[in-house]
Amino acid sequence: MDERIRCSVDNCHYWTQGNICRASQIIVTSDAIVDSGVDIYESPASSITVSTPADTSIETCCQTFIAKGAPHARQDRVTHKGWN
Repeated sequence: MDERIRCSVDNCHYWTQGNICRASQIIVTSDAIVDSGVDIYESPASSITVSTPADTSIETCCQTFIAKGAPHARQDRVTHKGWN
């Protein structure tokens, strides 16, 4: 069984060759929550206290994204699996 998270956003800090996400954890929420301006779901370090339902995958988004080279890449306490 392939237990990898696939991601095609190749400018993400956690992206690796083969479109694999190497984040130690991820958070996915509904676009409606993000569009409402709620910012407590910005990283997996935040605890989710409410459900954020969606009807289709188009209505969801990964909140773990951090651009490669961003100075705050390690501030969310998520680690890049395989890196120390």
